[in-house]
Amino acid sequence: MSSDRVEPAPGQESVWDYPRPPRLEDSERRVKVVFGDVTLAYTSRAKRVLETSHPPVYYFPPEDIRTEHLVPTDGTSFCEWKGRAQYYRISTDEREEDRAAWSYPNPTGGFESLKDYIAFYPSLMDMCWVDGEKVEAQEGDFYGGWVTSEIVGPFKGGSGTRGW
Repeated sequence: MSSDRVEPAPGQESVWDYPRPPRLEDSERRVKVVFGDVTLAYTSRAKRVLETSHPPVYYFPPEDIRTEHLVPTDGTSFCEWKGRAQYYRISTDEREEDRAAWSYPNPTGGFESLKDYIAFYPSLMDMCWVDGEKVEAQEGDFYGGWVTSEIVGPFKGGSGTRGW
């Protein structure tokens, strides 16, 4: 663990208190993803994955996503906890962004309820929101965590954090 751990204030969570292996939990928070002029996803039935040193990643049920804007892309990645991820290109009349979202079509044990839920990289979206608070993207180009004022770090993903 980083020696620069931030102690959470009341109402905050430290990513250093999140478990490894990660925990999947249901969330009733209102989460929203905007890409250009399109609200791609809005739900109060998300799932979030909590993993040591990472801000939460929110996964949206497919029925709460404008899936007509998602196009499956080539290539996959593998998570030792959740299994093989499939990626999507976001395509609207305004623009496209490759590998901007992902899902686990056949998640491994313990993550079965994540099947077909889709997560979005906040760094590639125009805006992401949790209960009306605009999200900051986790640093780096791989993890896709959602940083809000209630989450404290430091967070894996930035320069010099690879070995954490």
